[in-house]
Amino acid sequence: MHEGDAVFSPRLAGFVLDAFAGPAPAGGRGPIERDAELDQLTPREREVLQHIARGYMYKEIAQRLGISAKTVEAHVSAVLRKLQLSSRHELSRWAEARQMLD
Repeated sequence: MHEGDAVFSPRLAGFVLDAFAGPAPAGGRGPIERDAELDQLTPREREVLQHIARGYMYKEIAQRLGISAKTVEAHVSAVLRKLQLSSRHELSRWAEARQMLD
């Protein structure tokens, strides 16, 4: 910023990139990139992510998985951090783009 460069928060940069990215290609992302991103997540985090993307609330996910709502919240926070996303909506779009809802 001192040298005249613009500074964006990670969240704002994500919104800007989404706005200019346009629609995703018909085939989605390649398997190598998808695997690298998914490999960051534990199997339980992936499971919670799928439920979030399907629209379930924390309490519903907790009942389905036999864990507490606080544990679901912790998993969602970890997924958001690992994928550098900031909301449930972004998580849903991320999962849908990778065809995780089938």
